[in-house]
Amino acid sequence: MCILLIAVDRLIDWPLLLLGNRDEFHARATDAAQPWRSAPDCVGGRDRVAGGGWLMQRNDGRVAAVTNLRSGLPAQSPRSRGALVRDFVVGNQPVREYAEGVLAHFDEYGPFNLVLGDASGCWLIDGTTAKLRRLPRGVHVISNGAIDVHWPKVERLRSRFESALARGVHDDAALLALLADTTLPADDELPDTGVGLERERLLAPIFIRGEHYGTRASSLVMRHADGSVFFRERSFGPNAVVEDEVYWECLEIEGEWRLG
Repeated sequence: MCILLIAVDRLIDWPLLLLGNRDEFHARATDAAQPWRSAPDCVGGRDRVAGGGWLMQRNDGRVAAVTNLRSGLPAQSPRSRGALVRDFVVGNQPVREYAEGVLAHFDEYGPFNLVLGDASGCWLIDGTTAKLRRLPRGVHVISNGAIDVHWPKVERLRSRFESALARGVHDDAALLALLADTTLPADDELPDTGVGLERERLLAPIFIRGEHYGTRASSLVMRHADGSVFFRERSFGPNAVVEDEVYWECLEIEGEWRLG
């Protein structure tokens, strides 16, 4: 993911909600969100190049998502960040135990922020400090920078989400629509992450529209208090052309995923 909102105990009856956009080169081969052939109790998109994911959820509510950290430097690393998502959701290690293993090999991955959730709550490996921390009740938004950075797109998504809740709007279609915002901040509001002004402009909106690089998927993951889990994803091609939309649901913890 390249921008990710996490709402912890913010909605009545919905202890956890994740809402985010994945930005990537359009030429990178990708499978849309679906149950994984090797792990049919897990739903998420799949990167065909490295075999990992960016946002995945299991039918018992176990969930993970990753964002990269932008430094302006090439990120050549022996391990795929997408494997961090896949291995946690498919596996059964407690969050702390899994995080300890990740941190032991921290430098073998490209820079990242990693969200991990299970029955114990929602946790974050902060890529700028290489530390694990529990996310408290509230709304948290992370992108490709430090956790506490106030980039315009981060603050805009947080504000749009809170405004929607205040208006009583929290159906899945309306929440996904929050991710379609292409508003471009003024140049003096843009961060300087070492990629140059032209690229800062390209990456500044919540939704990135581009011919070669842009938002590939907008995703919404929700876990209900009764154990039901939901996964909705809209996929895009070059220049923001909608290619597909899927809605997966599992209404019982021990049940199977089905198309909604």
